[in-house]
Amino acid sequence: MSETATPNFPKHLLDFRDWNRRQVESLLETAQMMQEVLARPVKKVPALTGFTVATVFFEPSTRTRISFELAARRMSADVVSFSGATSSTTKGETYRDTLRTLDQMGIDAYILRTDAAGVPHQAHRWLHKPVINAGDGWRAHPTQALLDAFTLREKLGSLEGKKIAIVGDILHSRVARSNAELLPMLGATVVACGPATLLPGSLPGATLTTHLREALHEADAVMVLRLQKERMEKGLLPSLPEYIAAYQINRERLGWAKPGAPLLHPGPMNRDVELEGTLADSPQSLVERQVANGQAVRMAVLYHVLVGKS
Repeated sequence: MSETATPNFPKHLLDFRDWNRRQVESLLETAQMMQEVLARPVKKVPALTGFTVATVFFEPSTRTRISFELAARRMSADVVSFSGATSSTTKGETYRDTLRTLDQMGIDAYILRTDAAGVPHQAHRWLHKPVINAGDGWRAHPTQALLDAFTLREKLGSLEGKKIAIVGDILHSRVARSNAELLPMLGATVVACGPATLLPGSLPGATLTTHLREALHEADAVMVLRLQKERMEKGLLPSLPEYIAAYQINRERLGWAKPGAPLLHPGPMNRDVELEGTLADSPQSLVERQVANGQAVRMAVLYHVLVGKS
């Protein structure tokens, strides 16, 4: 393959193990083209006409689900929206049987979110259709990492040599794991910081520290993560006031990073807990830009797994 040739793409996005830098950068370039589509008065193209995409969410979601459904419709796909809370899974049906049932209805691609790690990998084997992981347990959330990278590149340009600090509940964060996998692929250095009880034993692709000033020193960008109290066992966090006193990103602490360092948060946000509320609305905040970019990035993902060169 020549250097200018279009790279082949995996027909799934479970994490980034089967992806390389060239493929990721090509996908992000496609997302830029999708941004141009979304800027038009008529925000629609026929790229996925005839395809049926299912959003299969066994776990609640706002941003991811809506942006995926809009992304599919912007490209003229038919969309089937499935919620585990109102399905036969509440009667004891297994993930496999639910997905195999949907497959008999002519679904072409599955966007899957579960509270159990590994289900998208299993689904890819059960279905033999494109599966996009929209978040599985603590393990991975690859499209969030892609939109984070896209947003950072908009602001910083190339990520080569850039230091990205990720602060908060690293232990329970699939966003941290996917960013630690993706951002170094694009040339960045990732430092993940939080209390010792909220750090994993290791995080491939990232350096771990409990020292906030060390994490933020010379950081080109800062990503703040929500405290995922719904996933925590008792005793991991002494108290919210103690966490706020030691790890909340406020204006003074953001000043430890490089001047003007952009601030990201994948949402949903606990205002005035992990992040000082006024900072979320400040000029340094890219929080709303992340949401806006999610649609274009997910359009690019759907395009590449369904009709991109294989």
